[in-house]
Amino acid sequence: MKLFISADLEGVAGIVNWTEADIESSFSKYFTEQMTKEVNAACEAAIAAGATDILVKDAHSTARNLDPSKLPEQVKILRGWTRDPYSMMAGLDESYDGVLFIGYHAAAGANGNPLAHTMNMQNEYVKINGEIASELLINVYIAASMGVPALLVTGDKMICEEAQTINPHIKTVPVNEGIGNAAISIHPNVALRQIKEQVQAVLADDLSKYKVQLPETFHVEIAFREHYLAYRGSFYPGAKQTGAKTVEFAADDYMEVLRFLFFVL
Repeated sequence: MKLFISADLEGVAGIVNWTEADIESSFSKYFTEQMTKEVNAACEAAIAAGATDILVKDAHSTARNLDPSKLPEQVKILRGWTRDPYSMMAGLDESYDGVLFIGYHAAAGANGNPLAHTMNMQNEYVKINGEIASELLINVYIAASMGVPALLVTGDKMICEEAQTINPHIKTVPVNEGIGNAAISIHPNVALRQIKEQVQAVLADDLSKYKVQLPETFHVEIAFREHYLAYRGSFYPGAKQTGAKTVEFAADDYMEVLRFLFFVL
């Protein structure tokens, strides 16, 4: 069994402030350690369930957050940014049996996490086909474009609820619930136990149930915080500025959407 893990930080147990997500800050050490523990819990459970090949994509900020020495020896880790349109899913291909999303968070334009955002802090929201698009949705669609099932999502309550609207079979572990600029979190050790339990449960299941069907067409809208970013984005081939701060793009091919997001977002 071959698995891919995409790991973020703003959805690990207990995190609530941007200083805790900034690896240049002393406040982040505890949370990068928790991120490593949560990824490790998923890896250990997957190996126990028969996984023989696991690639972890460190997908937060500098992509240099996880401590590789704290992961099982069977695991490979992709650190740093490849600078291709797959971004947080770099390294994934059609050969994988499933994807686990660890430490994910609510989207820009949503209120489920004090650290809610989509890819960066320059936009108010990203929409795909009229709906607010999270990093999770963007990345689940990447997996879907390769025929790879989305198996598990851990993070805040809102992103876990979103996961089950994408496919109700997806297993979830909600570790935080955002309330205004705060969050209620479960104990970090409980989070680790629940991650292990849900990984074991999903890998004992029929993984074909976890595949996601891509839409036939895509209409993307980005609302930027600064008007000049929409103006700049309007020069991308096929893009159009539709408001002072908004730019839109349409395509039938999801790879074209990813290219647009990569160069404009």
